Amino acid sequence: MPDPLDLVHLKTLVTIAECGGFHRAAAVLRVSQSTVSQHVRLLERRLKEPLVERAGRGVRFTLQGEALLVEARRILAVHDESLRRLEVAAERVILVGCTEHAADQMLPQLLDVMRHGFPGRTVRFRIDRSTQLTQVVARGALDLAVVLAGPEPAGPQVAELPLYWYAAPQFVPPRDRASWPIVAFEEPCGLRRRALQALESAGEPADIIAESTSLDGVVAAVRAGLGVALLPSTGRAPAGLTALRQLPDVGTVGLQVAARRGIDPELERMAREVIEEFFATRAHLRSVA
Repeated sequence: MPDPLDLVHLKTLVTIAECGGFHRAAAVLRVSQSTVSQHVRLLERRLKEPLVERAGRGVRFTLQGEALLVEARRILAVHDESLRRLEVAAERVILVGCTEHAADQMLPQLLDVMRHGFPGRTVRFRIDRSTQLTQVVARGALDLAVVLAGPEPAGPQVAELPLYWYAAPQFVPPRDRASWPIVAFEEPCGLRRRALQALESAGEPADIIAESTSLDGVVAAVRAGLGVALLPSTGRAPAGLTALRQLPDVGTVGLQVAARRGIDPELERMAREVIEEFFATRAHLRSVA
């Protein structure tokens, strides 16, 4: 009988495909990048074929790798369904994602209302970019996520956050029609596109001067005086930053609740009601409940 394939290694391979690379897969799986590479090497050794190749800053799967991906997804789906049928997990856990833009000021209260709304269940949170959370929900690895609205609706809208331009107190605006230096998130990012479109519509030249994959990185670059950033507000400016009033008003961005496919409809309804009630008590967040 041939040696069995390792489920952990198969999950790593699928995560690489879904995230587009080893680094992001390691972040999602909460392991080191070297561990991700080791899992791939062990699969390649087991099948005696190369599975993944470097392609610039990303990766490309070989023909054998693509074939294994199909089988890996099938094996993992059967495995997960079997666990659900057997009710292996004794702990009743709700996995909730929250956009990092709202986590600092919103998360403690939201965690409290979620716990009260779901007695007898453990609520666990994941903080990440909205684009990442939406993808994780789509994969079924999160039950629900509160995310910023993007080009495609992720779920029903529960609130709106005002958008403001922020800069460091020492920042000096450009003169004589010079370009505004913009600090933004790496693509894909709806806020980045809205910032550039708003400035272009107002006839204000702009250039991306710095970019980051995280809110902490964007805020750090703005705090250092590198440029300005368009960010949602949940009540107060990020520490060390001040709002700019001379740039065009960009309006608001919606907060939506994304739910995984197959979630218990009653659980989804109750969660949405809990989240809507949370925002309804905070007028500055413009609840749409």
